[in-house]
Amino acid sequence: MSRKRMESAPNRRRAFTDEFKQEAVQMLLDGHSAQSVADRLGLSTTNLLYRWRRQQLERSGPVATSLEARVRELESELHRVE
Repeated sequence: MSRKRMESAPNRRRAFTDEFKQEAVQMLLDGHSAQSVADRLGLSTTNLLYRWRRQQLERSGPVATSLEARVRELESELHRVE
C-alpha cells in the first residue's frame, strides 16, 4: 500500500502593514541590530528591514537622509573612541 503525500499549503508571501514596517524601522534606527529586530519580529531575513528603511528614508526626503548619514558618522566615531 502506498502512502499518499499530503499537499502542503502553497507558499504565500506574508503581508506587513505600514505600521508594522515603521515600527520595525524605528527599532533599527534606535540602535538595535538588524538581526535582533528580525528575530524579535519573526522575519526570516534582514534584507526586508534594510529595504523598508531605505523606502522610508526616500519618502521622508533629503533631511532624513542627511540625518541618517550623520547618525552613522557619530556611531562610527563613538565606536572608535570606545
